[in-house]
Amino acid sequence: MSENRKILIIDCATSGIAGDMLLSALLDLGANTNRVITAIKTLENPTYGYGHINITHKKVMRNQFHAHQIDITSTYTKKRHGRELIDIIEKATADIPMSPKAQKFASETIHTLINTEAKLHNTNFDNTHLHEVALVDTVAEILGCAVALDDLQLFEAKIYSTPLAVGGGFIECSHGIVSVPAPAVLSILQSKNFPFHGGPIEHELATPTGVSLLVNLATKTTRVYPSLTPLRGGQGTGTKEFPQPTILRLTLGTHTKKNSQETIAVLETNLDDVSGEIIGYTIERLLAQGAKDVSVIPTITKKNRPGHLIKVIADKKDTTRLADIVIAETGTLGVRIYYCKRHILNREIQKVDVTILGNKETIQVKIAKDATGEIIRIKPEYEDLKQLAEKTNQPLQKLTDLAISQAQKIQTNHR
Repeated sequence: MSENRKILIIDCATSGIAGDMLLSALLDLGANTNRVITAIKTLENPTYGYGHINITHKKVMRNQFHAHQIDITSTYTKKRHGRELIDIIEKATADIPMSPKAQKFASETIHTLINTEAKLHNTNFDNTHLHEVALVDTVAEILGCAVALDDLQLFEAKIYSTPLAVGGGFIECSHGIVSVPAPAVLSILQSKNFPFHGGPIEHELATPTGVSLLVNLATKTTRVYPSLTPLRGGQGTGTKEFPQPTILRLTLGTHTKKNSQETIAVLETNLDDVSGEIIGYTIERLLAQGAKDVSVIPTITKKNRPGHLIKVIADKKDTTRLADIVIAETGTLGVRIYYCKRHILNREIQKVDVTILGNKETIQVKIAKDATGEIIRIKPEYEDLKQLAEKTNQPLQKLTDLAISQAQKIQTNHR
C-alpha cells in the first residue's frame, strides 16, 4: 500500500448509523454540497415520479457538539416495491455523473437492502414491500452517499469501521413491536459477519439503509484506530435527538508507515586464504545452526590479495555460537560483532493447498504485511517448490504463481 494512501475511519461505536447521518458526515468532511444536491434532485425527473424534493442541510448542536444534518422529503408519499427501488437506483446512477465504483457501490447497497427484506418476508424482491424504507429518503441517501464518496475520492481509500452500536429496547414498525436491532438490521449484519453491540441507550440507533451503506463500504472493522496521520474530520447526525450526542464521526487520514523493529547481530570477517569449498560449507553450517542470513562479498585485502568478506546476520542469543563456527571452519583469527536495529515487515508462514494434475499438494508461503495489515509480498518457500516441481514435472514458475494466487484468495477471505 502506498504510504500516502487515504484511510477513512467510520466511528459508529456509540452513535449507530443511518443513511442521513452518513450523508451528513460526508458533507461535513468536505464533499461538494452542490454536486450532492444536484444528484438527488435528479429524482425529480418524471421518470422517477418523486415530485418535488425538498432538501435542507444545516449545522446543529447535539449536547454541545456541532454536527451536520441533512433532511430530505418529497411531495410524493406512495411507497415503492423492491424492484422499483432497484430500477430507480440503476437508472439514476446511469444519469448522474459518477465513477463505475460509485455506481457499483450504490447498486450493491440497494440490493443488500432489498434482498434482506425479501428473505425476511419469504418473497422475491419484485414483490417486496418496504414500509419503513420505501420513501424518497432511502434512494436519495444511497445516491447522495455514492456521489459524496466519489467526490472525496474515497473509493480509492482503505475504509475501516468501528463495531456498530445498534441501541436497545423496542421499536414499533408496520409489522408490530420488535426488539432492537430490527430484524432487517440484524440480518444484514449477519450476512456480512459485521460486529455490533447493544446500547449505549435504549433507542434504535441503526437503520436498514444506514447498515446497508456501512457493510458495503467498510472493508475492515477495528475496535481501535489504525496508525494514521489525520487530515480532517466530519460529523453527521440525524433528525432525532437523544439524551446523549448521537453523532457519526468520520476521520480522514493518510497511512503512517510504522513497521516492527528488532535488534540483530552482524558478524563479519575477512578471508584471503580459504577455498570456495570451505566457504560454501561454512555457509551451510551457519544457516543450519540458526543464522538468519549469510552473504559473501568479493573484496581486496592487504597487499592487494583477492579475498572474501563473510557477513552473518543473527539473533543476539546466537552470536557466540555462530562466531565459534566461523572461526572453526575458516581458520580466521577473529570475528567482528556489532549490533544494530532493522525495520521489518510483519511476517507469517502459511500452508496453502494447490491442485496439480488432479492431486492436492501443500506449499509453505511467507506472507509479509505492513503495519496496517496490507499484504506487501507473498513468497512461496523455494525448497517446497523445488520438491514439487521434481515430483510433478511442472515448471517452477507455474507452481510459484499457483501458490501465490491461492495464498491471496485465503487472505482475502479472512478479511
